Amino acid sequence: MEVEKMDENEWTYHGEGNQSLVVSHCQRCVVLRFLKSSSNQTKTSEETLRHLQNIVDFGKHVMKQFFGENYIHHGEIIQLPLDFVRQLCLKIQPERPESRCDKDMDTLSGYAMCLPNLTKLQTYRFVEHRPILCIEIKPKCGFIPFSSHVSQEIKHKVCRYCMHQHLKVANGKWKRPSKYCPLDLFSGNKQRMHFALKSLLQEAQNNLKIFKNGELIYGCKDDQDCVSDWNELARHLKPFFFPSNGLVSGPHCTRTIVKELIHVIAMTLLSSTDACRAGDMKTVPISQGRSYCEASAFNKELIRNGKHKVESSGLPRGCLLYKTLQAQMLDMLDIEGLYPLYNRVEQYLEEFPEERSTLQIDGPYNEAFYEKLLDLSTEDDGTVAFALTKVQQYRIAMTAKDCSIMIALSPCLQDECSEQRPVVLTSKSRFTFSVSVLDLDLKPYESIPHQYKLDGKIVNYYLKNVQAKDDPVMSSLFKENEDCTLVLHKV
Repeated sequence: MEVEKMDENEWTYHGEGNQSLVVSHCQRCVVLRFLKSSSNQTKTSEETLRHLQNIVDFGKHVMKQFFGENYIHHGEIIQLPLDFVRQLCLKIQPERPESRCDKDMDTLSGYAMCLPNLTKLQTYRFVEHRPILCIEIKPKCGFIPFSSHVSQEIKHKVCRYCMHQHLKVANGKWKRPSKYCPLDLFSGNKQRMHFALKSLLQEAQNNLKIFKNGELIYGCKDDQDCVSDWNELARHLKPFFFPSNGLVSGPHCTRTIVKELIHVIAMTLLSSTDACRAGDMKTVPISQGRSYCEASAFNKELIRNGKHKVESSGLPRGCLLYKTLQAQMLDMLDIEGLYPLYNRVEQYLEEFPEERSTLQIDGPYNEAFYEKLLDLSTEDDGTVAFALTKVQQYRIAMTAKDCSIMIALSPCLQDECSEQRPVVLTSKSRFTFSVSVLDLDLKPYESIPHQYKLDGKIVNYYLKNVQAKDDPVMSSLFKENEDCTLVLHKV
């Protein structure tokens, strides 16, 4: 399916991703990202340009500082002929998922972001003609809150992702909860990481997708009951992992290929492009927080086997998971400690609305904005400046908690591999790879009240409908008083 503009530049449409369109421009495959808009929220061309510039600047001046030059691709803003944009919009509309049809693509300004196609290798052009495998993972929050502002003890024991799964199933978003726990993936422990990745493959939801030559071959296209067909996945992957076709078909073949895939993903996630010694494992400082989640299926399996301690090997300091976790942990106060500070800033803006631009709430996201994020103190001096710093750090943390990691792999011959090219080995193959981050738009300042309310809903639902079922005493107490949110009793 194509949409072309035939003049000095040729644009060819390939498909739609989460927020973007994949196109070819002058024989180079790139991604065009347009802003979405609802009928009652039309922006002028100047507002669209400023919004896109903020996204580019935020990636360039802020997130690159956290993740590093090699992982971030902030793109550039381009202006397209309006006729081409309108043709493109009409062409893709029938293919858009129902859940996205409530918002239209911006067809009035002509401005878009031009980004590299992260399903392709980003470092070495020599393998562009070879098949490319890409795994997209949305790892979510990798730590348990350690803030003293947390009012519900369960938040110190069970991670947000595991609790939220039950609410999502109750609301009909997913058919069943996933066994994936982010703390297992971020542990650096090989066993836990492999269990987490296997759980993602079993119940991908919107946290894992696999692309082959840019085409989605595994994972949910929309909110639905995802049926994991490992045999079909193995059929796609077999030429990558067993090119000589020396492995017999059947369940054993499928399990072996999936195991190889998990090994490759784990190794690339632990790889580092920074100058640090190989194997120099450092535990990410998580203060008083624990390194495991009580609701993790891996943790429960250990307990069933008579073991009560989950080891955390730690992450290499230069790897992307480490950098992601460090950015996430800018949420030092938890939403419960942050919300009163947000209200302090709001009260100040009500009194002095003209100060909104001075406080850089809506940008510009430049070096000065980044410098203000470096104050990691948690002692509240009662000022608006302190409150604003914590609010902005929280927005960065929320962005890191919702980002996606793209791992692009391409077969590599032994004589092509060198020290300059990162390579991961399997039993029968070797791959050169690139790792990138996307979905790094700064979370809106205005979303903080929603996050506060959602946090309460997630915790209360878990306490009443999950933990209470596992605890007969809790269950009977909840039945007596449905309005209570937490009951403490002696253990």
